[in-house]
Amino acid sequence: MALDKLLENEAQQEIERIRAEAQGRAEQIVTEAQERAQSLIESRTRQLETARQAELVRARSAADLDSNAQRLSAADSLQAQAFQVSEQYLHASVTSPEYPMIVANLLQEALQVLPNAEAVEAAAAEHDAVRQALGQLGRHLDVRVNEQVRTGIRLVGPGGKSSIQNTLVGRLERVRGDLAPQISRLLAE
Repeated sequence: MALDKLLENEAQQEIERIRAEAQGRAEQIVTEAQERAQSLIESRTRQLETARQAELVRARSAADLDSNAQRLSAADSLQAQAFQVSEQYLHASVTSPEYPMIVANLLQEALQVLPNAEAVEAAAAEHDAVRQALGQLGRHLDVRVNEQVRTGIRLVGPGGKSSIQNTLVGRLERVRGDLAPQISRLLAE
């Protein structure tokens, strides 16, 4: 019987050793799995945070672009309104008592470029001012109707081969490009 007991004890010890080894290996596998899982979680968390930050940057950029576009659109609209109001003011100036003096200046400038003009064209509503201006300058030119010429005059050379137009609205259009940045700056302030 002693042999049986000895074999049984030896078998029991071998079983315990295998069980302890298996337990240790199982704990090691579980620990490695937990470490890999934690590593994956941290990696995925970093990826998600990076993606979130990138989306925030894109959203801010899009918002900034939209804001700038709206600001530019508003500035363009206000600038267009400023030129429109200016143009309306210039059209209204043709009824002011000072308008003949303005036309005299426009005529004098145009006559420096085309001194041998034979006629002056203007909108019918501005003919009185043109005649007064011609009188102030001591010039006698044929005054013709041209409804395309408003807020100023158009001188016509001999035979109609040359002409020069000098109008207030035309001057506004010529300086529009130069004034636009200044108006934008004023609107921004």
